[in-house]
Amino acid sequence: MIYEGKAITVKEIEGGIAQLNFDLQGESVNKFNRLTIEELRAATDKLEAQKGLKGLVVTSSKDSFIVGADITEFTDLFAGPEEDLVANNLKANEVFSAIEDLPFPTVTAINGMALGGGFEMCLATDYRVMDKKAKVGLPEVKLGIFPGFGGTVRLSRLVGVDYAVEWICGGTENRADKALKVGAVDAVLEGEKLVDAAISIINQCNDGKLDYQARREEKKGKIKLNAMESMMAFEISKAYVAGQAGKNYPAPVEAIKVMQKHAGLTRDKAIEVEAKGFAKMAKTNVAACLVGLFLNDQELKKKAKAWEKEANDVKLAAVLGAGIMGGGVAYQSALKGTPIIMKDIAQEGIALGLKEAKKLLSKRVDKGKMDASKMADVLNSITPTLNYGDFKNVDLVVEAVVENPKVKDAVLRETEDAVREDTILTSNTSTISIDLLAENLTRPENFCGMHFFNPVHAMPLVEVIRGSKTSDETVGSVVAHALALGKKPVVVNDCPGFLVNRVLFPAVFGFDMMIVDGADYQHIDRVMEAWGWPMGPAYLLDVVGIDTAVHCFPSMVEGYPDRMANAADISPTRTLFENDRLGQKNGKGFYLYQKDRRGKPGKFADDSVTELFKPLVSNYHQLTDEDIVARYMVPMCIELAHCLESGVVGSPAEADMAMVYGLGFPAFRGGVFRWMDEMGLDNFCAMADRLGHLGKLYAPTEKMREMAASGEGYYG
Repeated sequence: MIYEGKAITVKEIEGGIAQLNFDLQGESVNKFNRLTIEELRAATDKLEAQKGLKGLVVTSSKDSFIVGADITEFTDLFAGPEEDLVANNLKANEVFSAIEDLPFPTVTAINGMALGGGFEMCLATDYRVMDKKAKVGLPEVKLGIFPGFGGTVRLSRLVGVDYAVEWICGGTENRADKALKVGAVDAVLEGEKLVDAAISIINQCNDGKLDYQARREEKKGKIKLNAMESMMAFEISKAYVAGQAGKNYPAPVEAIKVMQKHAGLTRDKAIEVEAKGFAKMAKTNVAACLVGLFLNDQELKKKAKAWEKEANDVKLAAVLGAGIMGGGVAYQSALKGTPIIMKDIAQEGIALGLKEAKKLLSKRVDKGKMDASKMADVLNSITPTLNYGDFKNVDLVVEAVVENPKVKDAVLRETEDAVREDTILTSNTSTISIDLLAENLTRPENFCGMHFFNPVHAMPLVEVIRGSKTSDETVGSVVAHALALGKKPVVVNDCPGFLVNRVLFPAVFGFDMMIVDGADYQHIDRVMEAWGWPMGPAYLLDVVGIDTAVHCFPSMVEGYPDRMANAADISPTRTLFENDRLGQKNGKGFYLYQKDRRGKPGKFADDSVTELFKPLVSNYHQLTDEDIVARYMVPMCIELAHCLESGVVGSPAEADMAMVYGLGFPAFRGGVFRWMDEMGLDNFCAMADRLGHLGKLYAPTEKMREMAASGEGYYG
C-alpha cells in the first residue's frame, strides 16, 4: 500500500502501475470535501516520491465517481472575504496540477457520475475512459458560479471553445457517447473493462505508441486560436449565452469572459484568472440564493427518503377523470414505468385524455427523446375504461374529477367500494379540505391529497396533503409514488388551499385590487416578469384556468375571512369567468390565445378586456413598478409565514421549494423566505405597513414583527 486514508487509497496493481481509488468512508457518494482534497495532496506526494512507477489509474469504489465539491463546506467560504476564496481555489488547484505533472502517464476510469470538481479531477489526468452508463459535466452555473478547479482552463483546451462554452454555460450532464464525440473522453466501454482499458493505454504510452506528454502540453498551453478566431468565438458565444441565460443569471457569461481572458495564457496563469472569476461570482447574491436552494432541495430529498421507509410499492395506478389533468397524470405515470388505468364516465373524456397523452409523447418523438416504438409502449401502458372492472388490482388511485366537493365525495365513495382494502385513494383537489372529503370514506387512513400542478409533465411539485386520519404508510407510499413519477413531493397538512394555492390566492387578490385601482393588467405582468417570475399574474391565471381560480376563492374566503373577505366581491377575475373567458382552455381570458401568422400558438392582447374592467374601477391610482411588486408580493409572503407558523408546512426550506417548484418563484431570489431574509424582516414589515390601508391582507404576523425587532431571519 502506497497510501491509505479515509477517502483515498493508493496501491500498486501490476507492472509498476499504481491505482488511486476514491472511496469516502461514511458517505454514499464520493465528493471533494476538505478531507478528500487533503488526502489527494498527500497521496500525490507519495506517488511523486515512489520509485519505479510507470503509470497511474484513478478509480472509484462507489457507483458514482465523484459528484462534485461538498457544497455545505463551500457556504462558509462563500461568506468570507473574496481573497480567501481565491486562495482556497488556488490551493486546491495545486493538487490537481500536481496530478497533471506526475512523471508518468495517468488515466481516469470513470465508472459513474463525474460532475463539477469530480470531472475537473478527470480532466487533470492525461486520458479518460468511461462507462457507457456514466455521465460527466460541469453543472456549477446552476449554483450561480462556474468551474473553479481548472475546469474552464482544461476543458476549453481539450475540446475547443465551442464545446466548452456549451458544457460549462449549459451546466449539462453529458452521456458517454456525447463525451466521446467531443473528445472529453478517449474511450467508452462496459464498466468491468475500464481498468484493463486504462492499463492498456498506459502501456501504449510507455511503449511509445501514444504521446501522453504532447496531450498533456496541449491542456497546459494556450488555446490554439489566432486573435480574430478568438474574438469571433467568444463574442458570438457571449451574445448567444446572454440571451439564453437572461440578466438575472450572470455566471454563464462571466464564464465565457474568464475563458476569453485566459485563452492566451498557459495553465498556471490561466488558473489564477479562473480563481479570481470564480470568487467574484461566488460573492454574488445570486450564488448565495441558488446555493441555498440546492441545500433546500437536499433537505427535501432527505425528508422524502425518510417517508419512503413507510411506503408500499405501487405497481398499478389509476386516475379518475380523463381530461387534460387526468391525461397528464396518465402520461407521466406510463412514461416513468408505472402502468395506469384511466377512467372516465364518457367516451369523450377518454378520447381527450388519450389525446393529451399522445400529444405529449409526440413532442418527445419530434425532439428525438423517444422513438415511435417506445411511444407505442408508453401508450399501451395506459388502459382506458368506462368502468371499475380492473380496479381490484390497483394499488393507488388519483381522483382528478371536477373541483366540486359533492362530485368528488360521490366518486371517492364509489371508488372505495371498487378497490381492495389496502388500496390508497388520493384526491388531486386544489382547495377542498381533505378531512371534508374523508368524512364519508370507510377507510380515511388510506386517503390523502395528491395535488399535481398544470401542466403535469412540466411542473415538478406534488403536494401530498395529510388529513387528520391519514396514516404514515399512506403518506409514505404517495411520496414514494411521486418520486417514481419524477416529481418533488412536499408533505403539508390539511387547510383551505393547502400550501401553494393558499399562498397564491392572496397575491391574486392583491392583483385584482390593483386592477380595481386602475392598474393595467398587462403592465402588472410586465413588471412581475421583469422581477423574475416566468409569467405575470394575469398570464398565470389564464394558464391555471380562470374557472379554477374562481372556484378557489370561496374556499379561501371561508378559511381566512379576515384577509380574504372581499376577494370574491368586486373581482376582475370573476368578471372574466362570468363572460366565459376561462383562459387558455377556451382560448380567451386576460389574453387571447390563437395562432400567429406562422401558424404557431400565441398570446395576444385583447382591448375588450379593458372595457370589461372599466365598471369595476373605483378610482385611478398611479402605481409605480415598486408599488406593483410590493402589492403582489407582500400578501404572498405573509400568507406563507402564516402557513409556517401554524404547521401547515414543516420548514422554511420546504416552503421555499414548494414556491419554486409549484409557482415558478424566481430561483435567483432563493425562495420567499430567503428573499425576505435578504431584504431584512424589519424592512419587509415597513414595506407591508406602508400598504396597511389596503386591509389585513397586508398585515405581518406578530411572529414576523418579533423576528424583525430582534434582527432574526428564517434561515438564521
